[in-house]
Amino acid sequence: MIDSNSLESWDGYLDRLWITRKKKAYETSNAKGNVKEEWELDPHKLTIKQFFGRRIHGFVYKGVYDDQDVTVKFLEWGDEDNMTKAEIVLLRKAFKQEVSVWKNLTHPNVCKFIGGIAGTLDGSEADMCCIVSEYESGGTLKSYLINNHKRKLNFKTVMQLALDLARGLSYLHSKNIVHRSVKTESMLLDENLTIKISDFGVARFQALIPNEMTGCTGSYGYMAPEVFFNEPYNRKCDVYSFGICLWEIYCCEMPYPNHNFSQATSAVVYGDLRPEVPKCCPKSVAKVMKSCWDKDPNKRPEMEEVVSMLEGIDVSTGKGMTPLQQQPRGCFCWSFSRH
Repeated sequence: MIDSNSLESWDGYLDRLWITRKKKAYETSNAKGNVKEEWELDPHKLTIKQFFGRRIHGFVYKGVYDDQDVTVKFLEWGDEDNMTKAEIVLLRKAFKQEVSVWKNLTHPNVCKFIGGIAGTLDGSEADMCCIVSEYESGGTLKSYLINNHKRKLNFKTVMQLALDLARGLSYLHSKNIVHRSVKTESMLLDENLTIKISDFGVARFQALIPNEMTGCTGSYGYMAPEVFFNEPYNRKCDVYSFGICLWEIYCCEMPYPNHNFSQATSAVVYGDLRPEVPKCCPKSVAKVMKSCWDKDPNKRPEMEEVVSMLEGIDVSTGKGMTPLQQQPRGCFCWSFSRH
Protein backbone atom coordinates (compact mmCIF):
# COMPACT_ATOMS: atom_id res chain seq x y z
CA MET A 1 0.00 0.00 0.00
CA ILE A 2 1.24 3.49 -0.86
CA ASP A 3 2.52 5.57 2.04
CA SER A 4 0.45 8.78 1.81
CA ASN A 5 2.93 10.54 4.10
CA SER A 6 5.74 10.13 1.60
CA LEU A 7 4.75 12.36 -1.29
CA GLU A 8 8.03 11.87 -3.13
CA SER A 9 7.65 8.09 -3.29
CA TRP A 10 3.93 8.41 -3.97
CA ASP A 11 4.49 10.83 -6.87
CA GLY A 12 7.19 8.56 -8.24
CA TYR A 13 4.87 5.59 -8.09
CA LEU A 14 2.12 7.61 -9.70
CA ASP A 15 4.39 8.72 -12.53
CA ARG A 16 5.56 5.18 -13.18
CA LEU A 17 2.16 3.51 -13.05
CA TRP A 18 -0.05 6.27 -14.39
CA ILE A 19 1.97 7.85 -17.18
CA THR A 20 3.57 4.67 -18.52
CA ARG A 21 1.44 1.59 -17.95
CA LYS A 22 -1.95 3.27 -17.65
CA LYS A 23 -1.74 5.04 -21.00
CA LYS A 24 -0.33 1.93 -22.66
CA ALA A 25 -3.23 -0.12 -21.31
CA TYR A 26 -5.70 2.50 -22.56
CA GLU A 27 -4.21 2.32 -26.05
CA THR A 28 -4.23 -1.49 -25.98
CA SER A 29 -7.87 -1.46 -24.93
CA ASN A 30 -8.80 0.88 -27.77
CA ALA A 31 -6.84 -1.23 -30.27
CA LYS A 32 -8.91 -4.24 -29.27
CA GLY A 33 -12.09 -2.28 -29.94
CA ASN A 34 -13.41 -2.39 -26.37
CA VAL A 35 -16.57 -0.34 -25.88
CA LYS A 36 -16.13 2.69 -23.61
CA GLU A 37 -18.69 3.81 -21.07
CA GLU A 38 -20.05 7.32 -21.63
CA TRP A 39 -18.35 8.54 -18.45
CA GLU A 40 -14.88 7.18 -19.33
CA LEU A 41 -12.22 9.85 -19.79
CA ASP A 42 -9.10 9.96 -21.94
CA PRO A 43 -6.06 9.64 -19.62
CA HIS A 44 -3.93 11.52 -22.17
CA LYS A 45 -5.89 14.66 -21.30
CA LEU A 46 -5.39 14.34 -17.53
CA THR A 47 -2.45 15.95 -15.77
CA ILE A 48 -1.85 15.48 -12.04
CA LYS A 49 -0.68 18.64 -10.26
CA GLN A 50 -0.93 18.91 -6.47
CA PHE A 51 -1.51 16.42 -3.66
CA PHE A 52 -4.45 17.41 -1.42
CA GLY A 53 -4.73 14.58 1.06
CA ARG A 54 -6.63 11.44 1.85
CA ARG A 55 -10.39 11.07 1.55
CA ILE A 56 -12.78 8.14 1.70
CA HIS A 57 -11.01 5.15 0.15
CA GLY A 58 -8.48 7.16 -1.78
CA PHE A 59 -5.91 9.90 -2.31
CA VAL A 60 -6.97 13.25 -3.72
CA TYR A 61 -5.07 15.49 -6.12
CA LYS A 62 -5.69 18.69 -7.98
CA GLY A 63 -5.33 18.14 -11.70
CA VAL A 64 -6.17 19.47 -15.12
CA TYR A 65 -8.40 17.66 -17.58
CA ASP A 66 -8.84 19.06 -21.05
CA ASP A 67 -7.69 22.52 -19.84
CA GLN A 68 -10.14 22.47 -16.89
CA ASP A 69 -9.09 22.43 -13.22
CA VAL A 70 -10.37 19.24 -11.62
CA THR A 71 -10.17 17.15 -8.47
CA VAL A 72 -8.86 13.63 -8.98
CA LYS A 73 -9.42 10.85 -6.47
CA PHE A 74 -7.35 7.71 -6.94
CA LEU A 75 -8.94 4.77 -5.21
CA GLU A 76 -6.65 2.90 -2.85
CA TRP A 77 -4.81 -0.04 -4.28
CA GLY A 78 -1.85 -2.21 -3.42
CA ASP A 79 1.46 -2.40 -5.23
CA GLU A 80 0.80 -3.53 -8.81
CA ASP A 81 3.08 -6.56 -8.45
CA ASN A 82 1.53 -7.72 -5.17
CA MET A 83 -2.15 -7.01 -5.77
CA THR A 84 -4.29 -10.12 -5.32
CA LYS A 85 -7.17 -11.05 -7.56
CA ALA A 86 -9.58 -10.41 -4.69
CA GLU A 87 -8.15 -6.90 -4.14
CA ILE A 88 -8.53 -6.12 -7.82
CA VAL A 89 -12.16 -7.26 -7.77
CA LEU A 90 -12.90 -5.13 -4.70
CA LEU A 91 -11.25 -2.11 -6.30
CA ARG A 92 -13.32 -2.51 -9.45
CA LYS A 93 -16.50 -2.95 -7.39
CA ALA A 94 -15.84 0.16 -5.26
CA PHE A 95 -15.07 2.20 -8.36
CA LYS A 96 -18.22 1.11 -10.20
CA GLN A 97 -20.33 1.70 -7.10
CA GLU A 98 -19.16 5.29 -6.67
CA VAL A 99 -19.56 6.06 -10.37
CA SER A 100 -23.07 4.59 -10.48
CA VAL A 101 -24.21 6.78 -7.59
CA TRP A 102 -22.49 10.00 -8.65
CA LYS A 103 -22.59 10.10 -12.45
CA ASN A 104 -26.15 11.35 -12.98
CA LEU A 105 -26.37 13.86 -10.11
CA THR A 106 -27.02 17.48 -11.05
CA HIS A 107 -27.62 20.00 -8.28
CA PRO A 108 -26.09 23.36 -7.20
CA ASN A 109 -25.04 21.80 -3.88
CA VAL A 110 -23.54 18.58 -5.21
CA CYS A 111 -20.02 18.50 -6.63
CA LYS A 112 -20.17 17.82 -10.37
CA PHE A 113 -18.99 14.42 -11.57
CA ILE A 114 -16.85 14.75 -14.71
CA GLY A 115 -15.86 11.16 -15.35
CA GLY A 116 -13.62 8.29 -14.42
CA ILE A 117 -10.72 6.20 -15.65
CA ALA A 118 -10.28 2.49 -14.96
CA GLY A 119 -6.98 1.06 -16.17
CA THR A 120 -6.61 -2.46 -17.50
CA LEU A 121 -3.49 -4.50 -18.05
CA ASP A 122 -3.37 -7.27 -20.64
CA GLY A 123 -7.15 -7.11 -20.99
CA SER A 124 -7.67 -8.22 -17.38
CA GLU A 125 -9.36 -6.55 -14.44
CA ALA A 126 -8.78 -2.93 -13.33
CA ASP A 127 -5.48 -2.21 -11.63
CA MET A 128 -6.02 1.54 -11.27
CA CYS A 129 -9.19 3.57 -10.86
CA CYS A 130 -9.68 7.29 -10.47
CA ILE A 131 -12.69 9.58 -10.32
CA VAL A 132 -12.56 13.11 -11.71
CA SER A 133 -14.86 15.85 -10.42
CA GLU A 134 -15.04 19.63 -10.62
CA TYR A 135 -12.42 21.53 -8.64
CA GLU A 136 -13.70 23.66 -5.75
CA SER A 137 -11.29 26.45 -4.80
CA GLY A 138 -12.69 27.02 -1.29
CA GLY A 139 -11.40 23.77 0.16
CA THR A 140 -13.32 21.67 2.67
CA LEU A 141 -15.99 23.01 4.98
CA LYS A 142 -14.01 21.51 7.88
CA SER A 143 -10.97 23.66 7.05
CA TYR A 144 -13.13 26.76 6.69
CA LEU A 145 -14.68 26.24 10.12
CA ILE A 146 -11.28 25.64 11.71
CA ASN A 147 -10.00 28.88 10.19
CA ASN A 148 -12.97 30.70 11.74
CA HIS A 149 -12.61 29.10 15.16
CA LYS A 150 -11.85 32.38 16.95
CA ARG A 151 -13.91 34.91 15.02
CA LYS A 152 -16.92 32.57 14.45
CA LEU A 153 -19.43 33.03 11.62
CA ASN A 154 -22.16 35.61 11.36
CA PHE A 155 -25.67 34.23 11.48
CA LYS A 156 -26.39 34.87 7.82
CA THR A 157 -23.37 32.78 6.80
CA VAL A 158 -24.36 30.01 9.23
CA MET A 159 -27.80 29.81 7.68
CA GLN A 160 -26.48 29.94 4.13
CA LEU A 161 -24.13 27.01 4.77
CA ALA A 162 -26.80 25.06 6.64
CA LEU A 163 -29.32 25.52 3.83
CA ASP A 164 -26.77 24.57 1.18
CA LEU A 165 -26.05 21.30 2.94
CA ALA A 166 -29.71 20.60 3.71
CA ARG A 167 -30.78 21.24 0.11
CA GLY A 168 -28.02 19.04 -1.26
CA LEU A 169 -28.95 16.16 1.05
CA SER A 170 -32.65 16.63 0.31
CA TYR A 171 -31.83 16.28 -3.39
CA LEU A 172 -29.81 13.10 -2.79
CA HIS A 173 -32.64 11.59 -0.78
CA SER A 174 -35.11 12.47 -3.54
CA LYS A 175 -32.92 10.34 -5.82
CA ASN A 176 -33.04 7.50 -3.30
CA ILE A 177 -29.37 7.99 -2.39
CA VAL A 178 -28.01 7.70 1.15
CA HIS A 179 -24.64 9.44 1.47
CA ARG A 180 -23.64 7.58 4.67
CA SER A 181 -20.64 9.82 5.39
CA VAL A 182 -22.10 13.26 6.00
CA LYS A 183 -19.44 15.32 7.76
CA THR A 184 -17.85 18.72 7.26
CA GLU A 185 -14.73 17.10 5.78
CA SER A 186 -16.82 15.66 2.93
CA MET A 187 -18.25 19.05 1.98
CA LEU A 188 -16.39 21.36 -0.38
CA LEU A 189 -16.74 25.12 -0.88
CA ASP A 190 -16.57 26.98 -4.16
CA GLU A 191 -15.29 30.53 -4.62
CA ASN A 192 -18.65 31.90 -3.37
CA LEU A 193 -18.64 29.71 -0.24
CA THR A 194 -21.41 27.55 -1.67
CA ILE A 195 -21.36 24.03 -0.27
CA LYS A 196 -20.83 21.16 -2.71
CA ILE A 197 -21.40 17.66 -1.36
CA SER A 198 -18.57 15.34 -2.37
CA ASP A 199 -17.03 11.96 -1.46
CA PHE A 200 -19.54 9.35 -2.62
CA GLY A 201 -17.25 6.45 -1.79
CA VAL A 202 -19.68 4.83 0.65
CA ALA A 203 -22.91 6.30 -0.73
CA ARG A 204 -25.58 3.78 -1.69
CA PHE A 205 -28.98 3.64 -3.28
CA GLN A 206 -31.38 3.07 -0.41
CA ALA A 207 -32.39 -0.56 -0.14
CA LEU A 208 -36.04 -1.36 -0.74
CA ILE A 209 -35.84 -3.84 2.14
CA PRO A 210 -34.39 -2.15 5.30
CA ASN A 211 -32.49 -5.27 6.36
CA GLU A 212 -30.42 -5.02 3.17
CA MET A 213 -28.68 -1.85 4.38
CA THR A 214 -26.58 -2.48 7.45
CA GLY A 215 -22.96 -2.05 8.46
CA CYS A 216 -20.96 0.35 10.58
CA THR A 217 -20.17 2.95 7.90
CA GLY A 218 -19.06 6.58 8.28
CA SER A 219 -17.19 8.60 10.90
CA TYR A 220 -17.95 7.94 14.54
CA GLY A 221 -18.49 11.55 15.61
CA TYR A 222 -21.25 11.90 13.03
CA MET A 223 -22.57 8.34 12.97
CA ALA A 224 -26.17 7.64 13.92
CA PRO A 225 -26.62 5.08 16.73
CA GLU A 226 -28.46 2.60 14.50
CA VAL A 227 -25.52 2.58 12.09
CA PHE A 228 -23.02 2.01 14.90
CA PHE A 229 -25.10 -0.92 16.17
CA ASN A 230 -25.19 -2.49 12.69
CA GLU A 231 -28.96 -2.27 12.73
CA PRO A 232 -31.01 -1.77 9.55
CA TYR A 233 -31.09 1.91 8.63
CA ASN A 234 -32.14 4.29 5.90
CA ARG A 235 -31.65 7.94 4.82
CA LYS A 236 -32.41 9.11 8.38
CA CYS A 237 -28.78 8.31 9.25
CA ASP A 238 -27.83 11.28 7.02
CA VAL A 239 -30.31 13.46 8.93
CA TYR A 240 -28.57 12.60 12.20
CA SER A 241 -25.20 13.50 10.73
CA PHE A 242 -26.61 16.76 9.39
CA GLY A 243 -27.62 17.73 12.94
CA ILE A 244 -24.02 17.32 14.10
CA CYS A 245 -22.77 19.32 11.10
CA LEU A 246 -25.25 22.12 11.83
CA TRP A 247 -23.90 22.37 15.37
CA GLU A 248 -20.35 22.41 14.02
CA ILE A 249 -21.19 25.15 11.49
CA TYR A 250 -22.76 27.33 14.17
CA CYS A 251 -20.02 26.82 16.75
CA CYS A 252 -16.93 26.45 14.51
CA GLU A 253 -15.88 23.77 16.98
CA MET A 254 -15.22 20.06 17.05
CA PRO A 255 -17.97 18.00 18.70
CA TYR A 256 -17.18 16.46 22.10
CA PRO A 257 -13.99 18.41 22.94
CA ASN A 258 -13.83 16.94 26.46
CA HIS A 259 -13.98 13.30 25.37
CA ASN A 260 -11.45 11.06 23.70
CA PHE A 261 -12.55 8.84 20.83
CA SER A 262 -13.65 5.82 22.86
CA GLN A 263 -15.38 7.94 25.51
CA ALA A 264 -17.32 9.94 22.94
CA THR A 265 -18.36 6.86 21.00
CA SER A 266 -19.59 5.06 24.11
CA ALA A 267 -21.37 8.13 25.50
CA VAL A 268 -23.11 8.92 22.20
CA VAL A 269 -24.30 5.39 21.58
CA TYR A 270 -25.07 4.21 25.09
CA GLY A 271 -25.58 7.44 27.03
CA ASP A 272 -27.35 9.66 24.49
CA LEU A 273 -24.54 12.21 24.55
CA ARG A 274 -24.92 15.04 22.04
CA PRO A 275 -22.94 18.27 21.54
CA GLU A 276 -23.91 20.94 24.06
CA VAL A 277 -25.86 23.71 22.37
CA PRO A 278 -24.49 27.19 23.28
CA LYS A 279 -26.83 29.53 25.15
CA CYS A 280 -26.44 32.14 22.44
CA CYS A 281 -27.78 29.78 19.78
CA PRO A 282 -31.27 30.83 18.58
CA LYS A 283 -33.96 28.42 19.76
CA SER A 284 -35.13 27.87 16.20
CA VAL A 285 -31.70 26.57 15.17
CA ALA A 286 -31.28 24.51 18.34
CA LYS A 287 -34.65 22.90 17.61
CA VAL A 288 -33.43 21.77 14.19
CA MET A 289 -30.24 20.34 15.66
CA LYS A 290 -32.02 18.38 18.36
CA SER A 291 -34.75 17.04 16.10
CA CYS A 292 -32.17 15.82 13.59
CA TRP A 293 -29.99 13.98 16.12
CA ASP A 294 -32.87 12.28 17.94
CA LYS A 295 -31.92 8.74 18.91
CA ASP A 296 -35.08 7.39 17.27
CA PRO A 297 -34.70 7.69 13.47
CA ASN A 298 -38.50 7.70 13.10
CA LYS A 299 -38.65 10.95 15.07
CA ARG A 300 -36.10 12.70 12.88
CA PRO A 301 -37.50 14.91 10.14
CA GLU A 302 -36.95 14.26 6.46
CA MET A 303 -34.32 16.49 4.88
CA GLU A 304 -37.05 18.16 2.86
CA GLU A 305 -38.67 19.17 6.16
CA VAL A 306 -35.32 20.39 7.48
CA VAL A 307 -34.99 22.69 4.46
CA SER A 308 -38.42 24.17 5.22
CA MET A 309 -37.55 24.64 8.90
CA LEU A 310 -34.34 26.47 8.04
CA GLU A 311 -36.00 28.59 5.36
CA GLY A 312 -38.53 29.70 7.97
CA ILE A 313 -35.84 31.16 10.25
CA ASP A 314 -35.49 34.95 10.05
CA VAL A 315 -31.75 35.63 9.68
CA SER A 316 -32.26 39.29 10.67
CA THR A 317 -33.38 38.36 14.19
CA GLY A 318 -30.84 35.61 15.00
CA LYS A 319 -27.21 35.87 15.89
CA GLY A 320 -24.09 33.84 15.42
CA MET A 321 -21.89 32.51 18.18
CA THR A 322 -19.97 35.18 20.09
CA PRO A 323 -16.37 35.57 18.84
CA LEU A 324 -13.87 33.89 21.13
CA GLN A 325 -12.18 37.09 22.31
CA GLN A 326 -15.54 38.67 23.23
CA GLN A 327 -16.95 35.81 25.25
CA PRO A 328 -17.20 36.68 28.97
CA ARG A 329 -15.29 34.44 31.35
CA GLY A 330 -17.56 31.89 32.95
CA CYS A 331 -19.94 31.78 30.01
CA PHE A 332 -20.57 28.31 28.61
CA CYS A 333 -19.37 29.47 25.18
CA TRP A 334 -16.16 30.86 26.69
CA SER A 335 -15.26 27.69 28.52
CA PHE A 336 -16.08 25.17 25.83
CA SER A 337 -14.45 27.16 23.03
CA ARG A 338 -11.09 26.91 24.75
CA HIS A 339 -10.86 23.13 24.89
